[in-house]
Amino acid sequence: MKLADLRTDYKMASLDESDVAASPFTQFNVWFSDATKAEVPEPNAMTLATCDANGRPSARVVLIKDFDERGMVFFTNYQSRKGQDLAANNRAALLFFWPELERQIRIEGRVETVSAADSDAYYQSRPALSRIGAWASPQSQVLPSRNALEARFAAFSAEHGENPPRPAHWGGYRVVPSFFEFWQGRRSRLHDRICYRLAESKWKLERLAP
Repeated sequence: MKLADLRTDYKMASLDESDVAASPFTQFNVWFSDATKAEVPEPNAMTLATCDANGRPSARVVLIKDFDERGMVFFTNYQSRKGQDLAANNRAALLFFWPELERQIRIEGRVETVSAADSDAYYQSRPALSRIGAWASPQSQVLPSRNALEARFAAFSAEHGENPPRPAHWGGYRVVPSFFEFWQGRRSRLHDRICYRLAESKWKLERLAP
């Protein structure tokens, strides 16, 4: 089959302005709950797009670990490429795609670091080996070999034991949204796209052409 012939005609559901909540955070919670109940693989996986100081974009999949009306939270190495991007340009975009529900959510906003206390709390909730991994991995840097990474892991395991402290270079970010788009696949590519834009501290609801 040719790549140009690969397509799906979406037909599971529809989305109307009258169907959504007044708050995009409430609507996000509804759809995230739907994805969890539907047991889609890793419903908390989201694509994070960032840009460096020169406008060069990059994207990767990370996991959302918390959300409320302040925004969406994820954790990472501050010295990684995404951390360096965000230090230079604190704007980012998120994408959740749940093909089993024929839905996606796009989120755009500024990014801030979460408090040290929140980073500490989440770090301590992680499995012990993952906590050591945060010390061992110089994320996004070139490694000479897999053996070098495993040697770092062994060295930090010996140094910190089973209760390592959170490294200063590791913690949380919060994406503070100014834009949401809820996308529901429809037949003939006439998809439903309902967006929320933040203007003067109020959310404006709009329909976008597919």
